Amino acid sequence: MDGPYERTVFGNDYPTVDGTGVRDYIHVLDLAEGHVRALEQLQHQPGHHLFNLGTGQGYSVLQMVDAFRQVSGHPVPLTFAPRRPGDVSACYADAGKALQQLGWQAQLNLTDMVSDTWRWQQLNPQGYHTSHHPAADAEENADV
Repeated sequence: MDGPYERTVFGNDYPTVDGTGVRDYIHVLDLAEGHVRALEQLQHQPGHHLFNLGTGQGYSVLQMVDAFRQVSGHPVPLTFAPRRPGDVSACYADAGKALQQLGWQAQLNLTDMVSDTWRWQQLNPQGYHTSHHPAADAEENADV
């Protein structure tokens, strides 16, 4: 069983740089900007449009973990488990259509993503549900 901070990595025998799965991690701000650009396009070209939003570059699970270790200054204990059924070795987006038609491409890198995630976690150790949120305080203290 995992400890409270131990994370499980599923698969370390993929044909990738370090054996772990590769994914196209994208900063939430880049993702939001891509959605804004798509909504702006709808004003000029109504209809259904499909766009891949991503960096076009994959990072392995261990590269992501190492980035978190560097940014946080803390160890990230890992345990390895077998691959999960259906997992692919690498998956990342071709965002060329988004660049051509929306003028959008991801601007932030892995260090930006991890730094902002770590900063948010430090400011919100309980996640979204904290007693510092006015709406949460009102709901918890309401007379029923």
